[in-house]
Amino acid sequence: MSYIRAEEVLPRELIEAIQRYVDGKSIYIPCKEKREWGSRSSARAFFRERDESVFEAWQSGASVKELSLRFSLSEKSIQRILRNRRLAAAAGDADS
Repeated sequence: MSYIRAEEVLPRELIEAIQRYVDGKSIYIPCKEKREWGSRSSARAFFRERDESVFEAWQSGASVKELSLRFSLSEKSIQRILRNRRLAAAAGDADS
């Protein structure tokens, strides 16, 4: 995250008002429009495809331990992926 000096973008009155609450501290100001995680990169698609591959391999008979080694994930992570995929399949939503 890059920082912008307040003096460069905010009016002096606003800076003084903010200083009454957080003098000399860094603060985070959120975006007006909230974006979903992964919407700016291909991360969401990558993880969805990986999770689908894990689930398909498990359905084909691979064990949790085998999947853990194949996908370089902990057994707990594989179990979480399988649980989420089974719940999604039961709900009729394969994208979760």
